[in-house]
Amino acid sequence: MAKIAIDLNASLYPMPVTLIGTMVDGRANFLAAAWVSRVNYKPPMIGVALGKSHYTNNGIRVSKAFTVNIPSIELIEKADYCGLATGKTKDKSHLFQLTPGKITGSPMIDECPLCMECRLVKVVALPSSELFIGEIVGACAEEDCCWDNVPDIAKMRPFVLSMPDNRYWSVGETVGRAWSAGKKLNRS
Repeated sequence: MAKIAIDLNASLYPMPVTLIGTMVDGRANFLAAAWVSRVNYKPPMIGVALGKSHYTNNGIRVSKAFTVNIPSIELIEKADYCGLATGKTKDKSHLFQLTPGKITGSPMIDECPLCMECRLVKVVALPSSELFIGEIVGACAEEDCCWDNVPDIAKMRPFVLSMPDNRYWSVGETVGRAWSAGKKLNRS
């Protein structure tokens, strides 16, 4: 099939919607972020790219810790608000029930089916963003959203972002198993 040239601002599809939490000036603050990915297996690490102007960034640098909270579809309005409103002028700490992480004390959102507590490892300066790399030092999930102590994506009901059309999408059906779907081709 023929391809056409598109804008260089293309994004990976899909991008998980997360709520990045940290303490800023003595209170919990959250920022919606979708430029998030696992970046290391052992120890487990996550990378979070945030625009340089975000209020949350300094809180992560000062506390040396943050959380990655995965909201369900039911939290779409609050998650979107966390991306619209800045903690510089709005107190977002009242939006959720919070529990401090056991290792770092960073705020975790009780209503999110999956929460990961991270200790800051490194900050990489990029032209318009900062990449915060954190080691996952604690993780918890709602028991009802797990299967054999592993989070079940269907039960968690997360949502994802597509850009540049700026739309939220629900997660669809299973289409195959990783490290299994291609086994027939591996035999040739």
